[in-house]
Amino acid sequence: MAFLNGLSTIISMAVFLGIVWWAWSKGRAKANEEAAQLPFSLPDEEDLDVKNREVKS
Repeated sequence: MAFLNGLSTIISMAVFLGIVWWAWSKGRAKANEEAAQLPFSLPDEEDLDVKNREVKS
């Protein structure tokens, strides 16, 4: 049973490190930058409130 515990730990660690390597690879840099800018590309809530008031008037 201890062998299975150790093996599952090693496999889990390898999968985790693989995901970290993939996420920080140079090929993902552009996608990561685009994802990081998504919150800033949304319109401000205050601007939406002003536009909604203008439409309702």
